[in-house]
Parts: sequence; C-alpha cells; structure tokens
Amino acid sequence: MKDERLEKLAKVLVEYATEVKASDEVCISAEDVAIPFIQAVARQATIAGGIVKYFVEIPSVDAMIVKQGNDEQIAQPNFRFGECAKSDVWISAWGSENIKTFQNADSQKLKKRRLANQENRKIYSKRMGDGSLRWCGTQFPTNADAQNAGMSLEEYEEFVYTAGFLNEENPVEKWREMERYQQKWVEYLNTKKQLHIISKNTDIVVNISGRKWINCCGKENFPDGEIFTSPVEDDINGYITFSYPSIINGHEFEEVKLVVKEGRIVQASCKNAEKQKNLFSYIDTDEGSRYFGEVAIGTNYNIQKHTKNILFDEKIGGSMHMAIGEAFQEAGGKNESAIHWDMINDMKAEGKIYADGELFYEKGQFIDDVLD
Repeated sequence: MKDERLEKLAKVLVEYATEVKASDEVCISAEDVAIPFIQAVARQATIAGGIVKYFVEIPSVDAMIVKQGNDEQIAQPNFRFGECAKSDVWISAWGSENIKTFQNADSQKLKKRRLANQENRKIYSKRMGDGSLRWCGTQFPTNADAQNAGMSLEEYEEFVYTAGFLNEENPVEKWREMERYQQKWVEYLNTKKQLHIISKNTDIVVNISGRKWINCCGKENFPDGEIFTSPVEDDINGYITFSYPSIINGHEFEEVKLVVKEGRIVQASCKNAEKQKNLFSYIDTDEGSRYFGEVAIGTNYNIQKHTKNILFDEKIGGSMHMAIGEAFQEAGGKNESAIHWDMINDMKAEGKIYADGELFYEKGQFIDDVLD
C-alpha cells in the first residue's frame, strides 16, 4: 500500500523543488532501505518527462571497503556522487538501516575516503553555484533514524512530514509564504558587513561583507527553513560553543567549542574529552577544514526537537549554525574542503545577533520592527 504522504513528497520535490521538465537527466539516489522513495520519485519524474537514472547505496559494502581495503581500494572516488553531480537534476534521500555503520571505522581511513571525493565535490559545488545542477535532498523515515531521534517509526514519520508541511492541503503555498518572509531578512542582511553572535559560551564576530545571503525555502533541502551565507574566510574572530551535539559519520561530539582567530580555528575541544582525537581528525581533514564555509539562522518553527539529523536540526526555529569546511560559491564563498560539517547552537534562551551593531535577532526570534 502506498503512503500518500510519500507520494505527495515526491510530487513536491519534482514539481516545486527541482522543477523537472521534459528531457532533464534526473538522478535519484538513496540507501537500500529507502527504495520506496526511489520508486515514488522516479514515478513523478517520469510523469514530468525526465530521463531517470537511479543509484542504490549499500552502506555495509562501503564500510567493508573502508575497514578491509588497502589504500588504493579505499581512495576511489564515489561513482554515484560523480554521476549525480553531472546531471541536470539530483534528488536524494537520507535514511539508514543502521546509522552506526561507520562508527568503528578507522578515522584516518575515513579521511582518505573523503579526500578521494574532492574532485567530485568541486564539480558539485561549482554546478550548484552556477545553477546548472538543480538539487534537493530530503529524509526518508526509517526505524534507525526514528530510534536515533527517540521516537517510534510512526512518530518519526509524522515529525518528518509535518516539518515539510506535507499535512497541509497546499504545502507549496506554505513554502512560498516562508520564502516571502525570509526574503525580507535576506535583503536586510545583504546590506550588512558584520555579524556579532552572542549566546552561552559564545561571543564571535563574523565578516559577511560582500557575501550573498541565500533564502532556503524547500528548493535544495526538504524540509527547509534557513537563511545562510558563506562568511569572509579570514575575518572571523572569537569563540563559539555549539549547544547541540555535533554529529558526523556516526561520531557524536558534545558541546564542541571552537576558538577562532582571523578565520582559522586555533583551538577546539568537546565535552567528551576521550573523543578529542576523532574531533581533530575532522577539523584537520585538510587546510580548508580549519576555516568556515557557512553561517546561518534556522527558521522552521515546525521543527523544535533535536533529532541528531542535520537535515532537520540545522533548520530548528530559534537556532543558528556554522559549518567548517566547504563554502557555497553561490553565496560568494571561496573556502575549499573535502568536508562541510554543520554545528548548531540553540539561541532561544540567551541568544542575540547584531548586524553592523543593530540587534535584529533575540532569543530565537527575528525582531520584525527592525524592518519598519
């Protein structure tokens, strides 16, 4: 029996998020547990006239290669990533049968695996930046992700689809409404040169001069709800402590604190000291991973629970996040790295953000009077 919410999601992704048209090469990718997602999106893309290619990922095979392979075997570019990055449209879903598949893999081997995909990531970043790749990633609800979020599968499905406004009669109109509201703040911030972010154990100044803010309203991530830019790489100073766990490749780091001087991370720590070595294996992936590729504000107030899933967590209404590593060319970013790791800070209790000295965001809310 088809889940009508999944069919509705597929239709929104094809018709609204990526606007598939006749003869578009459409790549669809997901893990083996999410085959129903691939089927639903392939059906809608075919109806729209797209030329469909699909890729099924098997994480257990990738993990076996990383754990048992030699350097040559490990350092092979990801074929699926490369093919999808060269298409007209790429629609993908996250969703795992086991989110801990890579947790016990050697961190240096994982680093080699990431570095092997650098050229594909450059193609992906360039084509996203110039608009020649229309891309959208979403979540397919699985038992593993539900358990990780502390929910039953039924509860998690409801969470996922509610976050995407898919329980609404007209979800597209809800996303367009968000787009209109966020655009006001995008235009405001596009006139500013500097952000000053203050919250618990956080006081950091970020240069955004000349950078473009991006309005995220379901066109690249789904669900969505953020505005972001790529900061000036060598002009960030201060310290920031991320209140939510920072998660990558199944590794979880609590209360990551970064001290930054002239854009570069000069000190890093986390609450669980025994994980320091693994923390630095990511921060030291390459030279670019010591710098920031993104600063952003989460705006989806349908998302209030931290679920250990970055697709949702970075969109939490009342949060902000920064990412180390790869910058966004469409925002004017120049930093290059094999990783892009988002880390999130809850702003609802003590948070304040100033733009060129003007307070425009406080305790998790935009101050609308600023726009008057």
